[in-house]
Amino acid sequence: MRTTPELLAAVAAAAVPGVAPVATGPSPDDAADFRSCIVQDADGRRWRVRSPLNTEASMRLETEHLVLQAFTPSVRARLPFHLPSVAGSVAHNGLRTFVYSHLPGHTLSLRELQRQNESPEPPLHAPSPSAAPRAPLAVQLGRALGTLHSLPRALVMDADLPAYSAEQCRKRMLHDLDQAATTGLIPGELLRRWEDALEDTTLWQFSTRVVHGDLHEDNITVDHGALVSFTGWSDLHVGDPAEDFSWLVGMADPTFADTVLEAYSVSAVQPPDRHLLRRAHLKAEFALAEWLVRGVDRGIPSMVDNAGRMLATLAQDVRASASPSPGVTAAPEPSVAPALADEAEGHDDAARGLDGDLASEREQNELGVQRADDRGQERDVPQQEDPDHGAAPRHRGGATGPGAPRDDYASNTPSPGLSGDPGLSGSSAVHAETPTGSDQTS
Repeated sequence: MRTTPELLAAVAAAAVPGVAPVATGPSPDDAADFRSCIVQDADGRRWRVRSPLNTEASMRLETEHLVLQAFTPSVRARLPFHLPSVAGSVAHNGLRTFVYSHLPGHTLSLRELQRQNESPEPPLHAPSPSAAPRAPLAVQLGRALGTLHSLPRALVMDADLPAYSAEQCRKRMLHDLDQAATTGLIPGELLRRWEDALEDTTLWQFSTRVVHGDLHEDNITVDHGALVSFTGWSDLHVGDPAEDFSWLVGMADPTFADTVLEAYSVSAVQPPDRHLLRRAHLKAEFALAEWLVRGVDRGIPSMVDNAGRMLATLAQDVRASASPSPGVTAAPEPSVAPALADEAEGHDDAARGLDGDLASEREQNELGVQRADDRGQERDVPQQEDPDHGAAPRHRGGATGPGAPRDDYASNTPSPGLSGDPGLSGSSAVHAETPTGSDQTS
């Protein structure tokens, strides 16, 4: 099925009674699996339309539909962010396109998220004088994750969604590592690095949580410095809370992730384990290998080549930083100044003739040099910051990240449109006929 914005607008009209589309706009998405757009109707209402490109993507949308149904009104009321709601769907050629109620705000790049955290846009409407000042964006994200991860596990299990123990999380990742190794395209030093982290059982002693499972900047909407919603709920499960922190590894300023974790620690029912960010680094690095495997499975050479280049760059960065494990930097080199000072002091003492004996003076000097040598042997590799691997693909189920194809009409850059909102463009072709052979649900 051709998935132009005009056809997606026609799908919205078929799926939701009373919708008369008059304009379309961009909606960022995983371009390898979906075509998406924003549709505005004659009443000024907005809708997001997501159309799958393959059977796997269609199943993910079906799963997301089940997940959103599990979030009852009482559960949604507890969350400090909004969730989308399914307004209707249309099936065509075995694939089902979904229409969601549109939420305000827009997605931001990692750099823009950091800028908004430091210099947020003023609120659209002046707050009440008695209202508490709005928290920085990183704090809002930490509180939101803390609340999400504190939801009861029964929410997931009652919906027949996956639930894994900490040991199962580790073994599943080991299985994925073995699968990645069979491609023969991943540097051996990275395979050993990841295997060592997976065999270190101290990293995998944590309490599982209800996790989003696919959180990244394209699934977070912000409006004038305020967190509005999390989207992309097809991977909700009980598992490792570090999964929802791995995208933060791409931040240029590590203090952003530290602030998120600090706010999370206050909001969550249970505090995070001390190795959470280390596992988040591991998952961010390993996402490149998962992307490569997906490219191999789908037979997309450009995807494989791109992932291969990024893995090679990661291997170079690991060597340059001397990082012994994901999320761990090399130890700093101690200063040699104290050792040199001790040696000089030994020579000065001897020169003053403390013992008055030349042999004793030589012995003192030798001991001073020995002390300096002993201290020099304790030096380590100079410390460097952990490399910034923000290029990791954002979703294990789709081809995203740098170099991944994006829709012409799914750009993340807002363009001028109706009412000053991103990229809505009027079109007479928006009244295209509804796809034939479709069945409608709402």
